[in-house]
This record gives sequence, C-alpha cells and structure tokens, in this order.
Amino acid sequence: MAKGGFNGGRMSGGMNMNMIKQAQKMQEEMLRRQQEVEEKEFSASAGGGMVTAKVNGKRELVSLEIDPDAVIEAEVPEDVEMLQDAIIAAINEAMRKAAEEMSGTMAKLTGGLNLGF
Repeated sequence: MAKGGFNGGRMSGGMNMNMIKQAQKMQEEMLRRQQEVEEKEFSASAGGGMVTAKVNGKRELVSLEIDPDAVIEAEVPEDVEMLQDAIIAAINEAMRKAAEEMSGTMAKLTGGLNLGF
C-alpha cells in the first residue's frame, strides 16, 4: 500500500476517524464553553466599596460605579490619587477574575494541557 493513504479506516500516522471526531467534538465544546465565559460578568470592588468595576469574560470593562461620596470627599490631590488607585485596583481584580474563570474552564476541558488560553 502506498504511504500517506487511507488504510481500513485509519489514516497514516496513526490517526483514525474516531480520533478526528473526538478532537472535533472537543474543539466544539471548547468554543461553546469559551462563549459562555465571555458572556459572563465579573465584578470587583476596591477602596472599601467606593469603586466597583464590572468586566465581561472578554475582559472588556462593562461598567464602573463610583460612590458619589468618594467624589465629594476628594478635595485634595491625595484623595483624588486614592480614588484613581481604587479604580485601577477594582478593574484589575475584575479582569483577573475573568481570566481565572477562562483558564479554569479551559483547563477542565484539556486535562491541564497548556494550550495558551
């Protein structure tokens, strides 16, 4: 038989049709789960709750809430800097949660193989 051909349901190199179907099914499941995570929202607060950031699973900022009292109290530059730091902290924590969820979801599907998700 010529090399590189089809041999009784088996492709050369040891891949059979069943393995290809399993790989396709796994890829479809990964895409479905990835879309599910991308649609979720993750929120985090900072500065004692004065700032709350919400991101989606695509790691896009969806909303940012700032307690009006925090703005009123920001009378001096140090207060403004503290508010800015709280905003950054809240966004970064929400982004971390989204990334962690995506990584965990993909790790469950791939059995811990590092495929760059």
